[in-house]
Amino acid sequence: MRHGVRLGIDPGDARIGVARSDPTGFLATPVETVRRGKGDLARIAKILAEEEAVEVVMGLPRSLSGGEGPAAAKVREFAAALARRVSPVPVRLVDERMTTVSAEAMLRDQGRKGGKRRAVVDQAAAVLILQQALDTERATGAAPGEIVEET
Repeated sequence: MRHGVRLGIDPGDARIGVARSDPTGFLATPVETVRRGKGDLARIAKILAEEEAVEVVMGLPRSLSGGEGPAAAKVREFAAALARRVSPVPVRLVDERMTTVSAEAMLRDQGRKGGKRRAVVDQAAAVLILQQALDTERATGAAPGEIVEET
């Protein structure tokens, strides 16, 4: 397992969930929800610097069959822009199928309702994305997902 804090990112159309790992790469925890739009890349870059993160892990939405649609294309564009912004820190894309659904179910089970749940669902999804990537790396010994090339 590689050492260092990683950021987990769940990019949505309105909000971006951000999570972080501990330096050992064992546990993911929520950080904040960033409003999508002007300044979002700058805010993520600032969080990355504050956390001294060595890598960004971003969820890539795929269909249940594994294909990529318009949402995945938007995430790939956002990931490339972030990779340019935070270079030389690597940005990786990992399969995020069902993470938002799982995050919403988990928060609903905890009794969070309405606006309170919506406010943290993106962070919870980022935690799930990052935790899955950390667990995969620990199990396989290989870095998860695919590296994003700066374009």
